[in-house]
Amino acid sequence: MYVVTLLSAPGKGPLDAALATSLRNAWGGGDVVWLAPDEAVEFTIPVLPGNRWEAWDDLQSWQIDLIIQPSEGRRKKMLLADMDSTMIQQECIDELAEEAGVGTHVKDITARAMNGELDFEEALIERVALLHGLDVAVIAQVIENRITFMPGGATLLATMKANGAYAALVSGGFTAFTQMVAAKLGFDENRANELLVENGVLTGQVGRPILGRDAKVEALDEISGRLGLIEADVIAVGDGANDLGMLERAGTGVALHAKPSVASQCDVRINHGDLTGLLYVQGYARDEFVFAN
Repeated sequence: MYVVTLLSAPGKGPLDAALATSLRNAWGGGDVVWLAPDEAVEFTIPVLPGNRWEAWDDLQSWQIDLIIQPSEGRRKKMLLADMDSTMIQQECIDELAEEAGVGTHVKDITARAMNGELDFEEALIERVALLHGLDVAVIAQVIENRITFMPGGATLLATMKANGAYAALVSGGFTAFTQMVAAKLGFDENRANELLVENGVLTGQVGRPILGRDAKVEALDEISGRLGLIEADVIAVGDGANDLGMLERAGTGVALHAKPSVASQCDVRINHGDLTGLLYVQGYARDEFVFAN
């Protein structure tokens, strides 16, 4: 048995009940269940439809996300999340580069690396080198003035943790940022790369070993093993090529507002919904959400 979930873009207009019913009827589904009025709905189907991706394409034009997954074991015991452009709306290295006067060049490298066009570690080393000499105090200024949280993140964390889940933030970004994000949102632990500092300025080097794609998979294995969980118990979320390993291995891997080359390799894609979509994907209704203070 499979469950079909339809998610509308928050604030972009209500999810059409007739559309949900029509799709249910076309696929021989069960009762339509509203997880949130006008925003999220689900129904079960007996087999995967052969036209699922054609339907997905059609619904994208309506700013509606379509997710189909096995109905068993949807509610997860662990969240493994990327940070940049996932839990926050920016790429932290791009924001530091703006302060260093090399923003345009670094943004281009970041975009290509996240799209899988460049080796992640080599691209990170190249970008960090361009930050050489930047006053370390700028990091705090960037956090204060440039970093904003992805909508729905606090609710995602509060709801999953209230239901006994463990949350880990694993980023190819930097510890100065993950520590702040983890503290604000309630992650149980965070892992990232370290920007090396000497005499109060960035040296242009990053600590080794570099946390990239393989390290995110290793984090999934290590943390879930420590907690006595299996991969099927994990929901992972990310947007870049360096997230693909953990997205493929997790029980549910969510490509959130991901680069096209990344989304195309993932069965669960949220292009329009916010981070609360990860709760709907797990079968939480809105009246089960825990809203963080």
